[in-house]
Amino acid sequence: MAALVERVFDRALRAIPLAGTLTVALPSGRIVTAGDRDGPAAAIRLRDDAALRSLLLDPELKFGELYTDGRIVLEHGTLPDLLRILLARSHGEAALPSMAAMAALRRLARRIGLRNTPGRARRNVAHHYDHDETLYGLFLDPAWQYSCAYYETEADDLDAAQRAKMRHIAAKLLAGPGQRVLDIGCGWGGLALYLAGVAGCDAVQGITLSGRQRARAEAAAEAQGLAGRARFALEDFRSTRGRFDRIVSVGMFEHVGPADYERFFRIARARLAEDGVMLLHTIGRTGPPYPTNAWITRHIFPGGQLPTLSQMMPAIERAGLMVTDIEVLRLHYAHTLAAWRARFQTRREEARTLAGERFCRMWDWYLASCEAAFRYEDVVVFQLQIARRNDVVPLTRDYIAAAEARLREREAVLAAPVPAVA
Repeated sequence: MAALVERVFDRALRAIPLAGTLTVALPSGRIVTAGDRDGPAAAIRLRDDAALRSLLLDPELKFGELYTDGRIVLEHGTLPDLLRILLARSHGEAALPSMAAMAALRRLARRIGLRNTPGRARRNVAHHYDHDETLYGLFLDPAWQYSCAYYETEADDLDAAQRAKMRHIAAKLLAGPGQRVLDIGCGWGGLALYLAGVAGCDAVQGITLSGRQRARAEAAAEAQGLAGRARFALEDFRSTRGRFDRIVSVGMFEHVGPADYERFFRIARARLAEDGVMLLHTIGRTGPPYPTNAWITRHIFPGGQLPTLSQMMPAIERAGLMVTDIEVLRLHYAHTLAAWRARFQTRREEARTLAGERFCRMWDWYLASCEAAFRYEDVVVFQLQIARRNDVVPLTRDYIAAAEARLREREAVLAAPVPAVA
């Protein structure tokens, strides 16, 4: 039986359009090599027959699980090399019949599955964000931005790119004094504090489902002297009340789910002032709707679903809103994830002390596989500017660069040392 499984694996591996050379040491000791010399080389070892069988049946889920458990060992090359070999020529399409079959089953399960209720949403957030926060501090920037950065140049480092992301969003929001702002899914509060401290918004309300995030955001507001203008609540967006001049949501919409897209935008319209502006920043797909990677949804972001424009636009229209601008950020998240992974690797011993070696392997796979998805598959970041009326933003996009220049000057003023008093 084991010999038969190995022969099936051999044929399956050779059927994949590999972008480089992959060598696999099978449990029996047999060596299988496939691919070509036009790309990097990597070698892995499968430790047991059960690992080989599960990899054949469901590679999308099991590759990451087996790597995390140490049952797949990378013996030559880097993890980004391995993922490039596997994905760069398939572009995310199902390379094996088993992958297509499992994708169809997951699509059906998603269609008949339970909706993202407030209780389920809280549990999903806790799964990812209730780790020891020290772990996030190992690789995030000083503002603790846990979303796609905005690389104005290839030479930008992570800290500069994350500042640029906040600046870019504030510019698109036309954020400024006199405004009330709602930040849906505010994370650790970095963007909310930027809108209050740099853009000068009068009142910013950040909402999150993570108690740890809320506590850190409140502490940061106190430390920066912004507690009077930036407030944070442990609250589901469906429970928020009031009207806001500006609404922003970064990295939260991926957790709403298609069944609730229309409800999300109807609530946004109800909360947005008549002359208000909303900016939605979300990971999405440029291809047709497709189930989110099975390993990611099981182990990292349960309940996650990446939207397409074809799914969002009808919901926006039916909610009585209009899209005033769309920007597609290509490769920005790949650069961000590569920077996070480099920082995490630099401080891996600290992570191992905090959470153990298995967690480190899981996190390494998470960062590297997501980077590969943004490099080789149809995964991008959408920034949708949304309004209730068509006359609330300027006629051309020139205002964005002008606003960014003003915000950059304000950042410099706030960062300048205070002169000593004689």
